[in-house]
Amino acid sequence: MALNMEFYKNKKVLITGHTGFKGSWMCKLLIGAGAEVTGYALEAPTDPGLFRLCNLGSQMNSVIGDIRDLSHLKQIFEETQPEIVIHMAAQPIVRDSYKDPVYTYETNVMGTVNILECIRLSDSVKSFLNVTTDKVYLNREWLWGYRENEELNGYDPYSNSKSCSELVTSSYRKSFFADRDVAISTARAGNVIGGGDFANDRIIPDCIRSVAEDKEIIVRNPFSTRPYEHVLEPVAAYLMIAEAQYKDREKYEGSYNVGPDETDCWTTGDLVTLFCKKWNETTGKNVTWKNEYDGGPHEANFLKLDCSKLKNTFGWKPRWNVETTMEKIVEWSVIYLNGGDVAACMERQIEEFLKRV
Repeated sequence: MALNMEFYKNKKVLITGHTGFKGSWMCKLLIGAGAEVTGYALEAPTDPGLFRLCNLGSQMNSVIGDIRDLSHLKQIFEETQPEIVIHMAAQPIVRDSYKDPVYTYETNVMGTVNILECIRLSDSVKSFLNVTTDKVYLNREWLWGYRENEELNGYDPYSNSKSCSELVTSSYRKSFFADRDVAISTARAGNVIGGGDFANDRIIPDCIRSVAEDKEIIVRNPFSTRPYEHVLEPVAAYLMIAEAQYKDREKYEGSYNVGPDETDCWTTGDLVTLFCKKWNETTGKNVTWKNEYDGGPHEANFLKLDCSKLKNTFGWKPRWNVETTMEKIVEWSVIYLNGGDVAACMERQIEEFLKRV
């Protein structure tokens, strides 16, 4: 089964976390497909932010709200009557979760409870997808990828809160939706990169900020291995899963890893070296990086996903490898730093990607 964006024309879709990096790409896709998009999130978490840069708020129903506010969330459900809900609102930064674990758990766990409670009380929702992370698994530093039936027990507060979010989703599915026509799934994505990410403590935004300031790139853990993928890869997979289970709950409902092929599990140091190479090829400017470990809190060192289930169920495969992904990141970033039309760049990249899908 391939992604069919025509399916989303006139569909009522509610996205939590729509003002974030990944949410903005999701909104851009759905708006282009003609969906009736409602977003529910706090103001964009960064300034600048992709959501504002592309003026997406004028093209959809953008609701500013806190996922922890159950009464407000209920109100939005009642007003919009969504058919499909994709839950991406989260506190997503590992290091921030050490600084404020209470907020992290409130947002990532109780936020999931609140969205599921709204779905439980709704008669309109047919398909729900909870987007979590590859970090939900108990990390044993294996050289092979984790499968969907592996133990969930993230180490740090962010990862653990997402493990809890998975368990909440499973409990609600079994407790309240066994006899209802509402499909519920979770998607565990790898490390998502792409143009328009301005977050702190993420390697690609750190690279862009460094080149913008003509500084050497600082890499705090160049030997950590992660499954890197362009943001359009998981976003397309989320929409494919949501569509499939909307049409056939029994066949497609479940949990799915969404990651790149094994050849695209790169060390951070190699990823930054590739960035430097592509930046030089595009701009003619030499960029360098240095290893400067800052003694920060524990983070997983080696992490891979086994995406056999997604591939076998849908015939899915990644479209852009890391090298192509980096070319797209550099293309977007050069346009942004030169004051160009980043929304048009996104549209071109989306069009090219969907042709491959």
